[in-house]
Amino acid sequence: MAIDRSEGEALFRLLEQPETAAAFFERVADDVRWTVMGTHPISGTYTDKARFAAATFDRLRAVMRDGIHLTLTSLFVDGDTVIAEMRARSTTLEGAPYDNTLCWVCRIDGDRIVEVRAYLDSAMVTWTVERNEPRDRTA
Repeated sequence: MAIDRSEGEALFRLLEQPETAAAFFERVADDVRWTVMGTHPISGTYTDKARFAAATFDRLRAVMRDGIHLTLTSLFVDGDTVIAEMRARSTTLEGAPYDNTLCWVCRIDGDRIVEVRAYLDSAMVTWTVERNEPRDRTA
C-alpha cells in the first residue's frame, strides 16, 4: 500500500521526541525484518521488533548520557518504499559527542513498516560501544 510524503514525514518525525518515539514503533510490524548493515556491535538481521529494539536502540541508549536524539533530514517516498535520512546526536557516558548519520530504506505494507535496511557509520557505533559499554556485558 502506498504512503504519501506528508504521512511519511509525520511518521518519521515521531522519532525526534522521546515522548512520541513509541508511536513510531507502533507502526512497525511485530515481525519486522530489520537489517542493520555493517560489521559492528549492533549489525545483523532482526525478525522481531522487540529483539531489534533491545539489540540496537536500547543498547545504544544505555551508553549515552541523555538518550539518542534523531532529526529527520531528508525523506523520499515512492509507493510502498520510504527512504529516511536522519542525524543521531547525543553524548556518550564518557562525555564524547555521538554524531551519526542514518539512512533507513523501509517497505510499508498497509499501515505498518514490515522491512528496513538501515545504514549508519559503523566506526562510530563500534567506537561508542567499545568505550562506553561495561566489559562484562553478554550479548
